[in-house]
Order: sequence, then C-alpha cells, then structure tokens
Amino acid sequence: MTGPAGTAATKVAVLGGGAWGTALGCHLAGAAGAQVRLWVHDEALARTMGAQRENPAYLPGFALPGDLQVTPSLTEALDGAAVVVLAIPSHFCREILEGARQSLKSDPLIVVASKGIENGSLRRVSEIVGEVLGPSGGRHVVVLSGPSFAKEVAAGRPTAIVAASSDPALARSTQTLFSRDHLRIYTSVDSIGVEMGGALKNVIAIAAGVVEGLGLGANTLAALITRGLAEISRLSVGAGGRRETLAGLAGLGDLVLTCTGALSRNRQLGIELARGRRLPEIVAGTKTVAEGVRTARSALDLGRKAAVPMPIIEKVNEVLYEGRAPETAIRELLGRPPRPEED
Repeated sequence: MTGPAGTAATKVAVLGGGAWGTALGCHLAGAAGAQVRLWVHDEALARTMGAQRENPAYLPGFALPGDLQVTPSLTEALDGAAVVVLAIPSHFCREILEGARQSLKSDPLIVVASKGIENGSLRRVSEIVGEVLGPSGGRHVVVLSGPSFAKEVAAGRPTAIVAASSDPALARSTQTLFSRDHLRIYTSVDSIGVEMGGALKNVIAIAAGVVEGLGLGANTLAALITRGLAEISRLSVGAGGRRETLAGLAGLGDLVLTCTGALSRNRQLGIELARGRRLPEIVAGTKTVAEGVRTARSALDLGRKAAVPMPIIEKVNEVLYEGRAPETAIRELLGRPPRPEED
C-alpha cells in the first residue's frame, strides 16, 4: 500500500468540491502529478467547473489543471482510485462514505482532510471511516491537517501541514504524495492529537471572532488563544492524543491561523455574532461551512463525558444555541474563580 501512493501514476479521488477539496485536487494534479478526479456533489457546479476550468463558487480565480477531471458521479470518481481524499464537511462524511462503499477498490489509502466531530456519535472522521468501511476498507487511514487556507495553497504560498497515522509507513506514503513545491508535509504517529486539534480549533476561532467583533484588543485575543489551546490539549489527551502534538502545526499552528486569519470562516462567524446577528441568519446567508458550529456541540459533549472542564467551548455553545449575549459570555469567563495556570 505504501508504494503506489507515492508514484506519478497514482489514481486519486478527491471527494469535495469546496475550496479545500478543489485546492488539494489542483495541487495533486499539478505539482504532484497524480491522476486526479474531483467529485463535486452539485451537478450544475461540476458542469460549470468542467466548462470554465475553475471553481467560481468556492475558489474563483484559480485555474484547474488541464488533466484534473471534475465529475458529479461518485462511482466515476472512485473508479480505480488507490487514494481517496475526504475534503467534504464532516457532518456529511458518514452519508458520503456509505454511498461510496461499493465503489471503492479493496484496499485504498483514505486521507482525511475533513475537520470535525460528528454530533451524537462523537466520532472523529477517521473513526467514521473505520465504522462505515469496516476492516477491509478502513485500515489504511491518514489524517491530513495543519494551518492551511485553501486560497493560499492554491496561490502557491509556502504551507506546512501534518500527515498522521498510527502506521508510520502510511504517513510517509502520504507525505511523498503531497509534498511538492510550496506544500511541505511533516509526519506524525499521533493521528488522534492531529485530528482533535484540527477539529477543536474551529470552536475557539468562533470565540476569537467574537473578541475581534467586540473590539476587545490583542491582549484578550492572546489570552483566548492560549487558554483555548489548554482546553484543546486537555480534551485531546483525554481521548488518547499526545500533548506535544498540540504544540505543533496541527495544534497551535492551526489554532493561531484560524483565530487570526481574515480567511477564517469560523472567525468571521464569531465577528458576525458579536455584531448582534443570530446564528440561523448567518448560516442562511453563506454557502460555505463553518465547521466549528457543529463541532462546538460535540466538543462540549465530549468534555462532559470525560469530566474535562471546557469553559471557553461552553460559552461558545451558549452564544450559538442559547441566545447568550457575547458580551455576557466574555464577562462570565473573566469572572470565574482564580486558579493556577497549569489547571
């Protein structure tokens, strides 16, 4: 399994026609030289992308490589694929994987580029892959995560992310496939820590947007990021991840980017909340997905299940789902009893 994923003739199916899926598909078909089929759920968008050779809905202004095939057919996208990249919103992953199961070849490498934790089941996306595909189809899973805005990857800006798997050979195989030109891939054996960091940082980024929207300043933002990292680390370690992973690219790196970058959808959603807009109104007015909205609920449930204190994530949930005013949530966080920093 480790050899074919690193060759120029590798057949890759990228599932997801959003900005991230499109950027990864373009990278693999261009710089990495793989044979790539990009599956786009919206048939009309797939036709438009095929005709215009760009994704006007989610990644406008970036030309698709000539050999990148765009298809609305899941079966066609998966035909003969040795590598399958999941770049769809996490809450659709189970449904799409169930539809893909019969079309997958017997032993593909599954690269999880989706970030989130499923509501209800509290499963990470890699766990959903194992549940849906079973022992034969879900054994070879790698998590790909780290600080990476799709537009900057598509523009060729230098970017470093992490490929993580409990099997080091699979992580190296993914590293070989994706590492080209401006995109540098590091490897890790801590797939839990990498995946948890990628999912939970979106929730903290909503809080960061609230801080920005309220005009509370750099001191507040620095404190939020630092204490947010503490919450992410506690929950990740409780799930079996390594604390040191959260100090790296997939933890602190991705958290800083998502909390401070103007391209962050989760940060932007927090800004809108601070301006007084309600969640349903914000969601209805955008076609992109802020993964932190759903993951916030799962993160809170995980924290309660593990008896891990999650004060920031708790307040994010109150603002999102209970009508708590952002100003009140911030004041309540500041009013918590004093405690040692290491707690």
